[in-house]
Parts: sequence; C-alpha cells; structure tokens
Amino acid sequence: MSSLPCVPRRRAVSVLATVALSWGLTACFGDSQPTLPDQPFTQLDGSTHRTSELKGKVTLINFWATSCSTCVREMPALVATHQRFKAQGLETLAVAMEYDPPAYVMQFAQTRQLPFRVAMDHGGQLASAFGPVQLTPTTLVLNKRGEVVKRYVGEPDFKGLHSLIEKLLAEPAA
Repeated sequence: MSSLPCVPRRRAVSVLATVALSWGLTACFGDSQPTLPDQPFTQLDGSTHRTSELKGKVTLINFWATSCSTCVREMPALVATHQRFKAQGLETLAVAMEYDPPAYVMQFAQTRQLPFRVAMDHGGQLASAFGPVQLTPTTLVLNKRGEVVKRYVGEPDFKGLHSLIEKLLAEPAA
C-alpha cells in the first residue's frame, strides 16, 4: 500500500490543486512529454552542476525532505534501486526541498551513507522547474532523451519502477 505524500504546512492551501496536477501527469503525458529543464544545482559536497548533464542517462530524481516520514521510509528502497541499476547506467539525484534545513539533510545523507547525488534546492528553483513539485516524496523517471516518462507522488511501486528502469536502460542511447 502506498503512503500519502507529505505536505509542508505553509503550502497546505495549494495541496488539492497540486495533487490534481500531479495525478494527471502520472496518468498520461500524451504526445508531449515534459523534458529535462536546464537548471543549476549544488550537491552537498559543494560542487555545482546542471540538470542538463543528466541527459543521455536514465535518471531517477527524488524530491524529498527529512521531515517527511514517507520519504525517510522509502529511502532504503531508493538506495537499493540505485545499487541495483547503477552499473547499467542509472543516475540518481535526491533533491532536498528548500524548507529542509541543510544541516538535517547533511546529517541524513552522511548517517545513511546515501550512494547517489544529493542536492539542496535552496531557492526552490528545481522544484519549480519540474512541476512545480510541492508534495514529498515526488519521484521522476527520465529516459535517455531527458523526457519525464513517469511521475510518482508518494512512495513508488518499486516493482513497477524497476520494470520501467529496465525497459529504459535497454533503449538505445539518445
């Protein structure tokens, strides 16, 4: 059974609209799939990157917060997914929401030895560029062309997620 997404209190007013939008995106993209925006991000180690660097790889982007119990509970499954597919080319980026205290994010990533990229969305630009993302966890799956092919709001069905990743990894390079 999937858990409900976490909502920061200051954003609770727009939850219904966001849920409706998110469910619509999850169900069907039609002929025009959202594509990877070119946004800068800073990893916890201080290195700066751009989301456009992820194009050409199957990518899992997880928007999360340390205050979100569903996010914390699903993190071991995200780690296992990354470990299972990284040798085949899966890239994973965990994006901590702008309201998450950096010290909490750093401590979480260190104590759990997260094996993938972890970034802080200091000004909320990444969350805005991908939706906007307002509920956590929100997980996006991108193909090698940088197209968002699946959007999960709440904890993903990991069996279905793994099947999708296998299919996308088997596709020819972009």
